[in-house]
Amino acid sequence: MLTVVAMSGGVDSSAAAALLAQELGAGSVCGISLRLYSTPGEAEPSGRACCAPADLYDARRAAAALGIRFYVYDARDRFRSEVIDDFVASYARGETPNPCVRCNDEVKFEWLLDRARRLGASALATGHYARVEQAPDGRYRLLRARDPSKDQSYFLHGLTQGELRFVRFPLGDLTKAQTRAVAREHGLCNAEKRESMETCFVAVGDFLEAHGVSRARGEIVDVEGRVLGEHDGVHRFTVGQRKGLGVAHRLPLYVAALDADAQRVLVGTREEVARSSFRARGARWVSEPPEAGATCEVQIRHRGKPLAARLEPLPGGDVGVRLQEPALGVAPGQSAVFYRGDEVLGGARISRGP
Repeated sequence: MLTVVAMSGGVDSSAAAALLAQELGAGSVCGISLRLYSTPGEAEPSGRACCAPADLYDARRAAAALGIRFYVYDARDRFRSEVIDDFVASYARGETPNPCVRCNDEVKFEWLLDRARRLGASALATGHYARVEQAPDGRYRLLRARDPSKDQSYFLHGLTQGELRFVRFPLGDLTKAQTRAVAREHGLCNAEKRESMETCFVAVGDFLEAHGVSRARGEIVDVEGRVLGEHDGVHRFTVGQRKGLGVAHRLPLYVAALDADAQRVLVGTREEVARSSFRARGARWVSEPPEAGATCEVQIRHRGKPLAARLEPLPGGDVGVRLQEPALGVAPGQSAVFYRGDEVLGGARISRGP
């Protein structure tokens, strides 16, 4: 049976391919890279961004070293419509979206999964640091990676039972050092390749402006409505941000909210900005939705500390989240991902307003 490996050109996905080729035989493994960007004239990722166009070459070289088949699929239209357009529109609304979550949901684990099945594959593997286990009742559980410093389960909370049945994460039990050792053992050219950024868009403000978001001057105000300064675009701020506000104050200030219509950035002290509850929309659950009042932990950003929370299902597939302690950085557009221990329960997109 054939296993398809999504190869980005980085050491992680290449090492995942190496482990599978060793386990299954090179003839049973096929590498696929996705072309996500268009022409050199269009704003593209650079530097330490993931999925940069030049990485396709590294992926091809890794596949050749392993002796596995390798293909490049053109996913530019899908990536633009499902990831870039959503990213730009969300920032223009004063939100802070997470394009990696969107890319996993709509490109890697839907679009690419469909194509892997068309090739007759029995599994799709990636270089994500996460784990999948089948419970005694037959359902599949999405779990954090063994190495908490590399865990990427946050980005995968949208996976369904049908998708989890089909995916494999060969690096879920490894550390980064062990992954590099696998790559060196198999003579891969990217064994020492440096880490990529988790988002494809490194210079976010420049990227947004290259895709049609205009700079617009506006006011920076405190919670009392007093004008503290000016800015040149709310898309250059995010809720919870402290540095780079461009205003002087006797106390540290954080971004509390963004009003894109009025081009206004609202700031306040830590106590004024921290929130103890929020609403999240479009909840997606790995298995069954939790019962009303269920307790869990929630992460409101990838590297965020898990926060004790209580959940309340709301109409339209939304979920209310009440935190045990107030938290900074509850940013509309970001993903709130719900855990119980190491297990991912699901996630939703943080809403604006109550």
